[in-house]
Amino acid sequence: MNIYAVSDLHVDYPENRQWVARLAESCHRDDVLIVAGDVSDQTGLLEETLRTLKSGFKHVCFVPGNHDLWTCDEYDCSLQKFEALQTLCQRLGVETGVLHLDSVSIIPLHSWYDFSFGEPDRYLRRAWRDFRACHWPAPLHDEAELTKYFLALNEAHLQLSNDTVISFSHFLPHLDVMPAQIPEHRRKVYPVLGSHKLGEQLRRLQPDIHVYGHSHVNRDIELDDIRFINNAFAYPAEHRIARKQLHLVYQAAAITQSESKEDSQ
Repeated sequence: MNIYAVSDLHVDYPENRQWVARLAESCHRDDVLIVAGDVSDQTGLLEETLRTLKSGFKHVCFVPGNHDLWTCDEYDCSLQKFEALQTLCQRLGVETGVLHLDSVSIIPLHSWYDFSFGEPDRYLRRAWRDFRACHWPAPLHDEAELTKYFLALNEAHLQLSNDTVISFSHFLPHLDVMPAQIPEHRRKVYPVLGSHKLGEQLRRLQPDIHVYGHSHVNRDIELDDIRFINNAFAYPAEHRIARKQLHLVYQAAAITQSESKEDSQ
């Protein structure tokens, strides 16, 4: 059994959706796929994609991204949509909680951004669609409170251990995973990439591997004894920063016997 990762599928684009369809027809029936968020803002497309991936992989592990929580379809509240997606995944057999596969544990980590990476300027406030497409109940209107809410869902899993621990999130746990050569004008989006508090949780968990998405900048680096992987499929035009293929996270041929699951909340 091999464990692969991908994020930011953005199947709203037909060419991305076609790639997913071809992927499901490949030889991965005994493998695991980690999907680190941003499949589609349309619930119907998201369901279709997860169903397709589940038909091609033994396990599909999923955590929603910001696009997945846009209220562009039948939902008025992003938190309501988040809860509905958990129910949808349960119905499809897609993993949203901790998945134990013998000596390997796969742990989803929820988060949001709290501007701990920087304060958004006026341009970002106007241009970043989350500020218009996500709608949260009154206690969670503030980004810091929203991040705190999602991070609280992770607390029960931060003491878990195994021979190999693989965690994954949509958002970035710290900015050190971004390449130093990113141009200054491209760094305007840094405030909405993630949260230092997610990084603090990661230091407590100390996984062997952490998979993340959101930035669309593919990486496979080691920092502080953790291997960080971003394998965003990204938008069709983003060939230079995206691999446009699955990325092998872990070869786990010996994982064949015991499996167990835990709820994510």
